[in-house]
Amino acid sequence: MNFEAAVAGGIPVIKAMRESLTGNTISRVYGIMNGTCNYILTRMEKEGLSFEDCLKEAQRLGYAEADPTFDIEGNDTAHKLAILTALAFGCQISCDDIYLEGISNITQEDIRAAAELGYRIKLLGVAQRTDGGIEQRVHPTMVPHDTVIAQVDGVTNAVAIESDILGDLLMVGPGAGGDATASAVLGDIADIAKSRPGVQTVAALGRPAASLEPYKRARMRSHEGGYFIRLRVVDRIGVIAAIARRMADNQISLESIVQHSANGSEGAPTKTIIMVTHATTELSVRNAVAAMESDGYIVGKPQVIRIEKP
Repeated sequence: MNFEAAVAGGIPVIKAMRESLTGNTISRVYGIMNGTCNYILTRMEKEGLSFEDCLKEAQRLGYAEADPTFDIEGNDTAHKLAILTALAFGCQISCDDIYLEGISNITQEDIRAAAELGYRIKLLGVAQRTDGGIEQRVHPTMVPHDTVIAQVDGVTNAVAIESDILGDLLMVGPGAGGDATASAVLGDIADIAKSRPGVQTVAALGRPAASLEPYKRARMRSHEGGYFIRLRVVDRIGVIAAIARRMADNQISLESIVQHSANGSEGAPTKTIIMVTHATTELSVRNAVAAMESDGYIVGKPQVIRIEKP
C-alpha cells in the first residue's frame, strides 16, 4: 500500500521513514504540514493583514476551501501527524487522541509580539515519545526566528525528524498542488511497477499491521516547555503583583515580561502584558491563567501559545 501524497505533498517523508530510517530510533517528528495555514500566517506577518483578510485571499487563490474549517482548525495537520506518528513509533493510528488548536484566534497583536521577542508563529504538528506515552499535538507555535523551520513560508511544507543515529533531518518542499501530488503518486506507481511477484514489499506503516502497538497517549497537561502568555488587564495598582503571585503559586519562572499601554473599548485604561516563561508544564500554565481570570482584572480572553525550540 503506497500513500506518499497523503502527507506533505511532494516531500518523500513516508518513504524516508518507512524505508531509509528503519535502523534509527525516532524520538520526535514535527513540522508544517498544512500550506493553507502557513500561507495565512506568512501574509499576516509580512503584510500586516488580519487573519480574516488573509483567509479570504487564500480562498480566492484556491489554497483554502469555501468551508476552511478543516484546514484552519488543525484537523488536516492532525490527520497527517497521526500517520507520521504510526510510522515513527510503530503504534496504531489514533487521530482522536491528538491535542488540537487551530490558528483562527491568532491576531496581529500576537504576530507583532512574536517578532518583538525573536519568534515567528507557525502551525506545527508535533509527536514525541515521553515516559508517559506518546504525545501528539497540533497548535500555533512560536519558533525562534533564526531556525530553519521558521524560514519556511507560504504554502511550503517542512517535516523534521529527530533520531538516535542520523540525528536531525529536515525535509522541505511543496506541500500541495498538482505537480507536488503528481510527483508523489508517480513515485508510488513506479515502486509498484518495479515490485516482483513473490517478493515481499514494505509494510504500509513500516511493519505488519498485527505488530503495531496499541497507542498509549501521554497527558497533554504534563507537557513541558516554554510558553508565551498575552493578557489584557485593567490598568490599576496591584495587578502586576497579582500576576506575579499567580505565576509563583504555580512554580512558573519568567524569562521576560513586557507591558504595552492600550485603551479599553469604553475608554477604561488597560495594559497588555506579554510574558515568556521558562520551561514549565501545561497544567501549571492553565492553572495560573485560570486563577488570574478568577481575580477579575483580565479583559477579554488570554492568549497562550507554546514555544518550540528545534
